[in-house]
Amino acid sequence: MRKTLALMCIMLLLSACHGDPQPSATPYPTYTPLPTYTPYITPTPKPTAIPLPLLQGWQEAQVMRISDGDTIEVTINGQVYRVRYIGIDAPEEGEPCYEEATRFNAYLVTHLGKTIYLEKDVSETDQYGRLLRYVWIAGPDEYIMANAELVAMGYARAIAYPPDVKHQAFLTQMEQHARQAGFVACWATPTPTTTATPTATAKAATSTPTAPASCPQGCITPPPGCVIKGNISSSTGEKIYHMPGQRYYDQTTIDPEKGERWFCTEEEAIANGWRKSKR
Repeated sequence: MRKTLALMCIMLLLSACHGDPQPSATPYPTYTPLPTYTPYITPTPKPTAIPLPLLQGWQEAQVMRISDGDTIEVTINGQVYRVRYIGIDAPEEGEPCYEEATRFNAYLVTHLGKTIYLEKDVSETDQYGRLLRYVWIAGPDEYIMANAELVAMGYARAIAYPPDVKHQAFLTQMEQHARQAGFVACWATPTPTTTATPTATAKAATSTPTAPASCPQGCITPPPGCVIKGNISSSTGEKIYHMPGQRYYDQTTIDPEKGERWFCTEEEAIANGWRKSKR
C-alpha cells in the first residue's frame, strides 16, 4: 500500500513538471506623460472643445503608426497615408524630448482612441508627400485638437507655415499658456550667462544693452518696440506688412483671429510670408 502511494505521488510530480507551462500575466505598461497630462489646463472655457457631431469637411482616419511628435501614419478607406500636423514643430530624432514628444503624441491618438478626424487647411500635402492636417480626437461630448495639446503641454512649438494658418492664432495662444505653466523644458532656450571681473561689474551693469525683442513667428500682442503690422488683405488674402510712417499704417488694425501678426523686424515679416506695403 505504501509503495503504491509513493508511486502515485512520484507520477503526479512528474506530470506537473512536464505539463504545459502556464503563461504569467504581464500587465501592459502604461505611459504617464511628463508633465502629467491634464486636458485643458488653461484657459477656461475649454479652448479646443468643438461641439459634436463631426464637422463638415473632416475626414475620418485610423491611426496605424506614430512616427514622432508631429507625424503619424493612418489609413483612410484602406489606403495608407503619412500625416504631418499643421502649425507645430516637435523635436526630431536625436534632439531633446524626441522620445517624450513621440510618446505623448501616441498617448493622444491611440490611448484616447485610434479613430481620429483630419481637417485640411489650404495645402493638401507638403514637399515630402505627407498630408497636412489638423488632427482631432473625439471625446464623450467634444473634440480636442492633438496639434494644440502637444503645444499646450510643451512637447511642440507653434510655428506658422503659410498659407496654412487657419488655427495659428490659437496654437500661438497655447504656446503662451505653456510658458505660463512652465511646460517649456523641451524647447526653451537657456538664458546665456556672462562672468564679469569685479572691477568691470559696475560698468557692465550700466553699459550692457538689453536683448532686443523678437517675434520670429509673429506676435499676437507686440513686445515693446515691435511696431510692424502684418495685415492680411480682406479682398485678396495677400499678406502685407506696414511700417510706421507709411500711408496706411495708422488705419491698419491687427486681428489675430484672422492670422494677422505684429513683427519686430522686416526680416521676421518676410520670413513668415508677408511683403512690404508699396505705399
